Amino acid sequence: MADVVLVAGAWHGAWCWRRVLPQLWAAGHTAWPVPLSGVGERAHQPAAGITLGTHVADVVTAVRAAECRGAVLVGHSYAGMVVTGAADVLGDAVGPLVYVDAVVPEPGEAWSSLNPPGVAAARRADVARSGAIPPPPVSVYGLSGDDAAWVERRQTPQPGGVYDDPLRFDHARWAARPRTYVDCTSPPLPTIDPSRARVRAGSGWEVVELATGHDPMISAPRELAEVFLAVAAR
Repeated sequence: MADVVLVAGAWHGAWCWRRVLPQLWAAGHTAWPVPLSGVGERAHQPAAGITLGTHVADVVTAVRAAECRGAVLVGHSYAGMVVTGAADVLGDAVGPLVYVDAVVPEPGEAWSSLNPPGVAAARRADVARSGAIPPPPVSVYGLSGDDAAWVERRQTPQPGGVYDDPLRFDHARWAARPRTYVDCTSPPLPTIDPSRARVRAGSGWEVVELATGHDPMISAPRELAEVFLAVAAR
């Protein structure tokens, strides 16, 4: 049985994996989400001083505390940055990487590097004004009804220090890992388009398309869990 470590994207918290966890547990896997500093369950922490490096350290510390070996490491959206950095530090404590509609960085890039100029300017203005990036309307995730209301209640601002913090990692070592990309196509989130294109232009990727929006752990939890189960079974 495998360890499955889940890291949520911006404005979300560990809470967003609630519908996926029971299926992983039922299959006998040890699965848990990692809360990140200053957001979600840790939104009470001051945003000042929190960077991408802080979030990488959150995941590294959690995985080491669990004494994992070969864990499946999952990153959603912004957390593609986080799991890339954490895997570089953790070595064989983690194995396959799963990017769920996520940012896929190159060494030296920041989260902002893959955003369109207009989006980057608006987010930097938010950071300058309040120190954080406010959450977007949940409609961009393709959610509606009770699902939309649930996420709307729980989203929290993202610490601004994560936005322009560059990620350094060993690209060759990263490229040697098994990597799966979950591409959420209905509706696709435009800010993820550069990463989608990068994955399809690259090599070594398994690409799984899900006909759902940017938050598949909420809108398509069974289908997403099946992807994780297939990766964990290899």
